[in-house]
Amino acid sequence: MRTSRICSGGFYIVVAVLLASAASRVYSNSTESEPTGRWPTATPASVGLDRKRLAALDADLARGKYSLVDSFQVFRCGKVVYERQYPHDYSKIYHKQVGVRGPLNAHLTGPYNYFDPAFHPYYQGTDLHTMQSISKTVTATVIGISLARGDFKSGLDTPVLTWFDAESVKNVDERKRRMTLKHVLTMTTGLDWNENTAYDDWRNDASGMEATEDWVKYTIDKPMAREPGTHFAYSSGATELLAAIFQKETGQDIEAYAEQHLFQPLGMKHHWKRSPSGLIDTEGGLFLNGADLAKVGYLYLHDGVWGGQRLLTHQWVGQATTPFIDTGWQGLKYGFKWWLYPRKDGVHFVWMGIGFGGQRLMVFPEEQLIAVFTAWDVLKDPSVRCEARRTVAAGYTNEVVSGRGAALKGCQEGGRIVVYDDTSLGGEITGSPGVAPLRAWLISVTSSSRLRSPYPTWLASTLPSLPIMKR
Repeated sequence: MRTSRICSGGFYIVVAVLLASAASRVYSNSTESEPTGRWPTATPASVGLDRKRLAALDADLARGKYSLVDSFQVFRCGKVVYERQYPHDYSKIYHKQVGVRGPLNAHLTGPYNYFDPAFHPYYQGTDLHTMQSISKTVTATVIGISLARGDFKSGLDTPVLTWFDAESVKNVDERKRRMTLKHVLTMTTGLDWNENTAYDDWRNDASGMEATEDWVKYTIDKPMAREPGTHFAYSSGATELLAAIFQKETGQDIEAYAEQHLFQPLGMKHHWKRSPSGLIDTEGGLFLNGADLAKVGYLYLHDGVWGGQRLLTHQWVGQATTPFIDTGWQGLKYGFKWWLYPRKDGVHFVWMGIGFGGQRLMVFPEEQLIAVFTAWDVLKDPSVRCEARRTVAAGYTNEVVSGRGAALKGCQEGGRIVVYDDTSLGGEITGSPGVAPLRAWLISVTSSSRLRSPYPTWLASTLPSLPIMKR
């Protein structure tokens, strides 16, 4: 299904301020490598994170302050530095809903009963957790890989009706003829689609679609409401079109392709549900564990390269994580199935995968940080609630460097932090040899500067009193 509605009034993405530093001492492992299989471990302090603050957040999560969170993990420098699980008995929590037909339980039995503990949130007793709409981010990644390999030969500007028999599609007009693959990737199809109401409301098109036997037909037959490319309208159906488009374009099943070219190379376990028609549920059916989900973020942090092999083109990574459209929600932008939360400088973004029930993949490219949350609060869906989500890292610095590569170098060599700030701090500082000057501020451990965050309050209480660059 589905993305996540947080707080009254619509979507509110709670973003943690994970300003990370390298250790004040030289990092003990001078080489960062891809975590195929299990992630190597490190202590929070060794990568500049304040363990006490993370532990305080952990304690809040463990006692249920932020509702039904199942796991919380933080990754930096190619290592997992903090991870916790929070068990819940979902057979008791949703025992009243499991046998009642409704929008979240249209079929009563099977994998589309969202209250059945055999399928949600964990798949049949495994550690594979439903990703919900983070499935969309992974689906787009598979499309990107197939384009890079030359297996998907059509371009992003190919009209969607190229893959369908236009005579059998309903409500075809010139606007629908102009709808392209890029519009599907960016939620700008122009289709008349309502996914703004609650998912337990039959007026929600995602719930209506999942109650049918043919999700692709339900979607492609929708009338047009706007010119494609001009308006953001979140649509799970649009992403389900990608399952059909991929199969028609490549002649391959998208899950089988993903297994060979994404899941196996990255060492990821998975389960992927299928719709009643047999197509892969690309809009919300993927199950991963949190550690493997983080690998998707890590792939993008490293410009699409894994194990020395390029899986995604530099152009794709750039387009996927660059705003194509303003969503109209809380300042969020949207790329190729990535939600983009603007940083205060107006230039950089936090990259986010978001899923119904509280799934979160948060990627902080400037800090080389990844945070993952899984949860299953499907009636309230507060995820990590608005009043409570900021995760945290503080650190010291003795040098300012710039750019994504520089941040990675800091991870590899230790002893430095990448700090960016808005222009109010001023000061041109040149970093390491070969690093272009950037507007930055060198903060020493004795500085009295305190973080002033544009983000919501649940991290405020966890932020350390150590000097941090204002963001």
